[in-house]
Amino acid sequence: MAQYEHVFLARQDLSQAQVDAIAAGTTEIVEGMGGKVTKTETWGLKGLAYKIDRNRKAHYVLLNIDGPGTLVAELERQNRINEDIIRWLTISVDTLEEGPSVMLRKNDRERKRRDPREDRF
Repeated sequence: MAQYEHVFLARQDLSQAQVDAIAAGTTEIVEGMGGKVTKTETWGLKGLAYKIDRNRKAHYVLLNIDGPGTLVAELERQNRINEDIIRWLTISVDTLEEGPSVMLRKNDRERKRRDPREDRF
């Protein structure tokens, strides 16, 4: 089976529970088509480079998918129908990344970094 990374952006006014419900619905679609979601990561609410449909921010979610090629067409069709998803991107990869993605590792590095203002006192 082919392997894919699927990232979607959900509207900024949704709660985290609603974003998780969209991710769970996407997982159901994948499993219904004979695929498997190996990893789901929520990257949180991040700013956009430009406004999309009056949204300045969006909830980012990554899904690693292992499944047939017909699954991508159905997944993107469902994303087109869903009003809460403003953008998505699905790419085919040779191997799925194990462990946390680069975005999550970046967030961990930023948390570990010390604030230089702490040294003043």
